[in-house]
Amino acid sequence: MKRELEGKVAVIHGGGGAIGGAVARAFAREGARLFLAGRSQARLDAVVADIAKAGGIAESAQVDALDAGAVERHAEAVAAKAGAIDIVFNAVAFVHVQGVPFAELPPADFEYPVHSYIRSNYLTAQAAARHMGERGGVILSLVTPVARMTGPGYLGHCVACAGVEAMSRHLAGELGGRGIRTVCLRSHAIPEALDAGSHSREVFQPLADQAGISVEAMLQGAAESTLLKRLPTLADIAGSAVYAASDRASAMTGGILNLTGGFLVD
Repeated sequence: MKRELEGKVAVIHGGGGAIGGAVARAFAREGARLFLAGRSQARLDAVVADIAKAGGIAESAQVDALDAGAVERHAEAVAAKAGAIDIVFNAVAFVHVQGVPFAELPPADFEYPVHSYIRSNYLTAQAAARHMGERGGVILSLVTPVARMTGPGYLGHCVACAGVEAMSRHLAGELGGRGIRTVCLRSHAIPEALDAGSHSREVFQPLADQAGISVEAMLQGAAESTLLKRLPTLADIAGSAVYAASDRASAMTGGILNLTGGFLVD
């Protein structure tokens, strides 16, 4: 049986993190050739080693997803080596929950997630799209339910995720004529990512401290608030990313795969 992503060239920014690494391993199992980018060479090396051990093809480079020149140079290098880019996935996380009401929110705390999250998605999508060839391509973005939430402490991240969703919809229209699709993966908190190379714990710990409970208890409460009484796993995210990047989803663009356990229902 032919593998889902056989012969595809995939770039994953944040490829050394918990989510980026899980998606990279899943893409490799389905036959994609992986080019991982991120800030931590040690974490990238660990994912590349896992992929190689399983018989996949992957290499990595240190790239700051907020550095336009570095992102473009990386895309150019990938295209020169592999011929084109078929898939780009931005798994770079800039979750920044301020935990204070709007009236007390410093401008810098609002601007940080808005600038970082939207800029990284813009730069990585643009650089990859420039090198997507005649067979088109797929631009995958990662967002959270916060874009649809209200309440103190989430404003900057809310605006950032809403901006990424809006950018994905816009690019679906602008790039569709070239056969380039866009899909957002909307993920709730992933408990197993707490200690698997993500910054989830440092994000959630202050909120848990305010509530006087552990992070694990807070996430259990979040799971109970969903329709399915569960939060997503790394396997859920990776499997959905494979589907979105594959030919099975060739009619899908501009949409959101809602992986929140029913916390949000579109």
